[in-house]
Amino acid sequence: MLVELIVPCYNESEVIKMFYDECCKVIDSIKQYEFNFIFIDDGSKDNTLEIMKDLAKKDERVKYISFSRNFGKESAMYAGLKNSTGDYAVILDADLQHPPALIKDMLEAMEQGYDCCATNRASRDGDPFLRTFLTRGFYRFINKISDVNMPDGAGDFRMMNRKMIEAILSLCEVQRFSKGIFSWVGFDTKWIDFQDVERAAGTTKWSFFGLFKYAMEGITAFSTVPLKMAIYFGSLVSISSFIYLIWVVLKTIIYGRDFPGYASIIVILLFLGGCIILCCGILGEYVAKIYIEVKNRPIYIIGKTNIEKPINDYSKER
Repeated sequence: MLVELIVPCYNESEVIKMFYDECCKVIDSIKQYEFNFIFIDDGSKDNTLEIMKDLAKKDERVKYISFSRNFGKESAMYAGLKNSTGDYAVILDADLQHPPALIKDMLEAMEQGYDCCATNRASRDGDPFLRTFLTRGFYRFINKISDVNMPDGAGDFRMMNRKMIEAILSLCEVQRFSKGIFSWVGFDTKWIDFQDVERAAGTTKWSFFGLFKYAMEGITAFSTVPLKMAIYFGSLVSISSFIYLIWVVLKTIIYGRDFPGYASIIVILLFLGGCIILCCGILGEYVAKIYIEVKNRPIYIIGKTNIEKPINDYSKER
């Protein structure tokens, strides 16, 4: 049986050779399976692609795909799965924060009949307090407003069989949120915990703004509750305004005409204006997603590869 390691890479020249060596130590000790690497160069600016080419020359198991530009990690994972042909596929990062040693445990789980073996971070000790707080808050929030369950700490590091891979590939939306997609397609999944470790080399590619944008993608991709919240919020403001109108009329009838308060009027106008802009912004996020999806642009475009017949995600093929 063939197991393929799908490795998205963006400016990972400092660590990719270490990653390859660590993986080889693990997979070379597993005799009953064959292994291939599928490295995805997500438009790196350093010499990541050159290192991939060198590895491919030395090891025929190494396949690489280089995008024509940076399309993002979600596109890289999709391209790896799209071009995989093995019985199992493992998605893992090149920074060694996903321990290759767990591949053995994953295979044992698959042999027990599971369709997927996914990993869960046992702790977030390596993350700053603010990031940990916001991340856990995000998972609590999205699990309440979404129909799918996304465990806190669940990552992209997982092994899947061909049946689950094909199900994931059938969902070809351009703006992908794989954590939600993995949960949405279902299938029997075994969870295993692992201890978080620091990157072996290099720096993280996720900024605070990038994580916030990714969180917004997840919320708008798997829940329409924000749209409903805008309706409820607008209704609440309207009812409050009507009650305030009645109170002003009664006050005028009982106590006579009162001198208008400039400050209170400005505050109310600013508040209502903010509410309108907020609701328009929520609506705009969903309209923007529709706009991008209906253009049917490819999720990725391959620039260079050593795969004999690569699958490019052109619109005519989708």
